[in-house]
Amino acid sequence: MTQPTEPAGAAPAGRPVDVLVVDDDFMVARVHRTFVERVPPFRVVGTAGTGEEAVAAVEELRPDLVLLDLYLPDMFGLDVIPRLRTAGHDCDVMVISAAREADSVRGAVRHGVVDYLLKPFDQEDLATRLQWYADRRERLLTSVVRGQADVDRFLAGTAAAQRGGSLPKGLSVETADLVERALRAADGTLSAAECAAVVGVSRVSSRRYLEHFHAAGLVHVSLRYGTTGRPERRYAWRA
Repeated sequence: MTQPTEPAGAAPAGRPVDVLVVDDDFMVARVHRTFVERVPPFRVVGTAGTGEEAVAAVEELRPDLVLLDLYLPDMFGLDVIPRLRTAGHDCDVMVISAAREADSVRGAVRHGVVDYLLKPFDQEDLATRLQWYADRRERLLTSVVRGQADVDRFLAGTAAAQRGGSLPKGLSVETADLVERALRAADGTLSAAECAAVVGVSRVSSRRYLEHFHAAGLVHVSLRYGTTGRPERRYAWRA
């Protein structure tokens, strides 16, 4: 059953981005909703637990973005997308699933999803991708095409464009270049703190650049488990 929800607190500044969370596990959907609503300007307008509920919820709520699980009880998640397009809905879709099969990823790309995030993940993983999506969406809504450079900015989801000047707000090309050089020169992997020490920025700032490169597909992330606390994220530049 579709569950409309109210945004947590006051509406964030800027253009709100309405989100529908689709997951058959209501506890997982609740966690995802909490993650989303911590990232302005996103707000969750509803949840759905099946493919049929997702189609009905999009018709009723008209979200801008659907966070779509693939393992739904009544259909494979990707089968929801052509039904939405046939019904005339142009909402964006971000896959959030444990499906690691290459066919699933290829199918998602063919269906035009804006991103594909594997479970399990943490708040920062999703926040980075949502921020990238919000930046790209704002460009699409406000930009005017006058030439090839404008087209390239529209297509900033490609790895080459992400590495170039189409960086999220608050990130600079100069520092991005330094982070890239540090990763390329590293003998193995770097943590955000190690990268920060090499580049000369804060750990938080270093993490933003590293996660941006990860979202663009330029960096591989591995986890190093210690004796206590959360595992440490380690970054390596893809060859």
